[in-house]
Amino acid sequence: MLVRALVRDRKPFSARHLDDLVILPGAAGACAALRKAGLQTIVVTNQPDVARGDLTMEALSAMHEALVDRIPVDAVLFCPHDDSDGCHCRKPAPGLLFEAARRFGISLPHSVMVGDRWKDVEAGARAGCRTVFIDAGYDERKPDRQDLTVTCLTEALPWILTTTGVGDGAA
Repeated sequence: MLVRALVRDRKPFSARHLDDLVILPGAAGACAALRKAGLQTIVVTNQPDVARGDLTMEALSAMHEALVDRIPVDAVLFCPHDDSDGCHCRKPAPGLLFEAARRFGISLPHSVMVGDRWKDVEAGARAGCRTVFIDAGYDERKPDRQDLTVTCLTEALPWILTTTGVGDGAA
């Protein structure tokens, strides 16, 4: 979880405008620590508001460019489809993770998928990754296949470094 979700009635919603994009405290430092340890940081995100007509591709591109400018991530991959589209890339389907593995030479069994929604964890599990659930307290279904539950990315760093074999857990 790198950016703050817009929460209404304890349910998360994605930003639709660049002005709504808020980087969470510690997110940039956590990604920098992961990259310093030799790990790639790839963002995979569902963006159904594109299919629904509530988010333009231009606004989405501007937000992704701002994210890459502010946080050390290697790439942002996204699914612009809605649930009813039945695509292979919309989480919980693992399509975006398979695409990242192909494009960037990533070994999914040696990777960790981190997310704040059950769909993130499920996509990671289906792709053969280890998984971290960041529990932001949303009023929605919780995952049941996560390897670790934390409240922020920084809290997960020692486990990720140890689990991936790139560090001794010291972040």
